[in-house]
Amino acid sequence: MLAIRLQRNGRKDLPLYRIVVQEAQRHPLSGRIVAQVGSYNPHTKATVIDKELVNKYLSNGAQPSSRVVRILTNQGIEMPKWVKAYNEKHAVAKHADKLRKNQPKEEAEETAEEA
Repeated sequence: MLAIRLQRNGRKDLPLYRIVVQEAQRHPLSGRIVAQVGSYNPHTKATVIDKELVNKYLSNGAQPSSRVVRILTNQGIEMPKWVKAYNEKHAVAKHADKLRKNQPKEEAEETAEEA
């Protein structure tokens, strides 16, 4: 099975990514790719994609990763119905009642008066 995923390039602290089609069982850094279909620079948000190649591999069943789905939809490429849409992650505090902003105002005023 083929996967469309990001392959990291660039130098330390300055990543650049290739958007590649690769066998799903291979590690992204193995270097063995089927095709390079684009590139992505996370710093400038510059994206270069060969839309015809992407549509070809999507129609043949290549599974895009969640990050690649986000990049492709931002570029206006329609995903097939079987591709799962990415979900926005929402951070949830484990102990929200212990956060300073959730404490009663009276305690905050008392500590200010004591100081």
